Amino acid sequence: MTRKTRVDAAHNRRHIVAVARAAFADEGLDLPMRDIARRSGLGVATVHRHFPARADLVTAALTEHVAECRADMRAALAEPDPWRALSGTVRGFAEHRLRDRGLNEALFGSHPAAAAFAADRREQARALRQLVDRAHAAGAVRPDVSVDDVRVCLAAIASFRPATGLHRLVDLLLTGLRPCGAVPRRTE
Repeated sequence: MTRKTRVDAAHNRRHIVAVARAAFADEGLDLPMRDIARRSGLGVATVHRHFPARADLVTAALTEHVAECRADMRAALAEPDPWRALSGTVRGFAEHRLRDRGLNEALFGSHPAAAAFAADRREQARALRQLVDRAHAAGAVRPDVSVDDVRVCLAAIASFRPATGLHRLVDLLLTGLRPCGAVPRRTE
């Protein structure tokens, strides 16, 4: 017979996840568990009782956001305009970068606490390759642009620290992907 989770324990778990999600978004996945406990107003032992390992907390905090990224990529793959699909994905990545540093570390980086999202990282990489291939086939990107070039763009976005100027950086990076003479279009 299983024991029902006490109401206060269930509340504490939801609260810890919400606090961790916000903290990871602001400061990244290396934030110590004791800081999550302090921010949540709970003891470290309570946090560890719910999440014995950092990876457990990271997974709980980011699962919903990763699902949103999956949905965004499915939408990009369904977009009939190859340039809009690729540029929208790059812009979407930048928006996630502004909102959630921890999510970028989980999906783009190789943070050990984000191991639960390894399959998502591989799937995102496959989908990005498809977007670049489609853009090539349509002549929407320069012939010499590779998926690695697009990854360099994403790495530049991920490493960009000041929030001001990020949209300008994205515009410049996307302009660099376009064939000579192509009129840049900003997708919102």
